[in-house]
Amino acid sequence: MVLRSAGAVCAALTVFGALVLTGPPAAVAAEPPVPTTATSAAETLGAHKPSAEVLRALRRDLGLTETQAKTRLVNEAEAGTRAGRLQNALGERFAGAWLHGATSADLTVATTDVADVPVIEAGGAKAAVAKVALEDLRAAKVRLDAAAARAKPLDTPVRYVDIRANQVTVQATSRSAANALVAVAGVDRKLVGVKVSADRPRALHDIRGGDAFHNIEERARCSVGFSVTMDEQRGFATAGHCGRPGDRTTGYNGVGQGSFRASTFPGRDMAWVRVNNAWTATPDVKADGGRNVQITGSAQALVGAAICRSGSTSGWHCGRIEQHDTSVSYAEGTVDGVTETTVCAEAGDSGGSFVSGTQAQGVLSGGSGDCTSGGTTYYQPINPLLATYRLVLTTSTSATGTSGGVPAEPAGTWAAGQVYGVGSEATYGGVTYKCLQAHQAQTAWQPASTPALWQRI
Repeated sequence: MVLRSAGAVCAALTVFGALVLTGPPAAVAAEPPVPTTATSAAETLGAHKPSAEVLRALRRDLGLTETQAKTRLVNEAEAGTRAGRLQNALGERFAGAWLHGATSADLTVATTDVADVPVIEAGGAKAAVAKVALEDLRAAKVRLDAAAARAKPLDTPVRYVDIRANQVTVQATSRSAANALVAVAGVDRKLVGVKVSADRPRALHDIRGGDAFHNIEERARCSVGFSVTMDEQRGFATAGHCGRPGDRTTGYNGVGQGSFRASTFPGRDMAWVRVNNAWTATPDVKADGGRNVQITGSAQALVGAAICRSGSTSGWHCGRIEQHDTSVSYAEGTVDGVTETTVCAEAGDSGGSFVSGTQAQGVLSGGSGDCTSGGTTYYQPINPLLATYRLVLTTSTSATGTSGGVPAEPAGTWAAGQVYGVGSEATYGGVTYKCLQAHQAQTAWQPASTPALWQRI
């Protein structure tokens, strides 16, 4: 559901607990993680051969040259692996990781212990020392979310952990509304920054990712996210606010399509539609001029990474990832765990695809603004959606039957179709691995052959 506000934006940001860059101390907290190469990560995630459609949109929307766009995609794929290794190494001291620079050449990793600086630098990142660990900020956000649900959530509609500022940010219609929320939640005021904005995100109601589909019962139009399967059943992922279980759908061409099999909204904003035999699941997402971008997986991109969106109203646009794990309060209720971006969107784009390179990221939930004046959007991450409904993302590798060379010995606890988060452990061929980037496993991404996604321990 793309959300949108008619009000003009005025914002003031108060920052607490700022990060401090430091030099390396004498002590070392842990052994430096072994860095992976850009080539292995880029090849695994398909970033080394970007489509012309992705490059064209990055040039247009982010002001990059073609060389810069290509370099950025490779850097972002490689940085995800390095960030995962460092997060696993730092453990509870980890305070976040983010990218910056036109080509995402700079990866910063934050820790609460200055002794970790050599570890971070040895892992190929810039070090920042923060006052508060990421898990502590997340705990404070949970308390703010709970308080907002009991009060007036539309006065404080957006709440997120800002890893770059090392704080929880509350976006509110007034500073007094934000202060009241903090007081009710009982959260340390030093952990919270306030962003005052007139924006009130709202839902934009009005099998190729980005194509339109129509909910017959609701007489509403949304956009397809990504093709998925459940056993032998074909369908697509989209936003939960686009329909309820049992609602029937038609495609962009008016042909009977299928029905909503499951839907969650509010709380999360996820759904999937099962299609009939007239429709075929493909790994395609619609880009400019009717051309397609093919999805190869669902590795989660870092904050600061470039991202593109396809929707049936405004088409193909790109921007940057601003925050993960954001909570947004719409008129219909609060949605947790969405990602904030700078990509624009308009009514009818809801449910459409967010893509980083060739990696599926999520489906459009809501936002504010439009594609004339610009705006902010939020997407429901795809990996939790796949895990919740036990769906398998349709990818170009699965479509071609690429096996990735399955070994003869048992795979252990690792399994294709399972969604793994950073730090998750799995055994494969008698060896234990730790996940570096959140993703849904597929046979072409076995741990032994994908050091970009898995670290042997």
